Amino acid sequence: MTVTYTIHLRPEPEGGFTVLVPALPEVVSYGETREEAVEHGREAIQAVLEYYDAEGIARPEDVVPLVERVTVAA
Repeated sequence: MTVTYTIHLRPEPEGGFTVLVPALPEVVSYGETREEAVEHGREAIQAVLEYYDAEGIARPEDVVPLVERVTVAA
């Protein structure tokens, strides 16, 4: 069985990427490259899902966030 979750890759000023998963707020990961960040995110998602299963916690459905840019006075 496979399941798909949306991840958010946030570029960091010092380099690398932080990985966030809107449906799984416990998941916060990091990678030096985009590919490494995605792989670390995948591993973190798997770990959280295994924990949910072991504890009898229902797996949440994927959440696709809406993203908008706004302009404000500076």
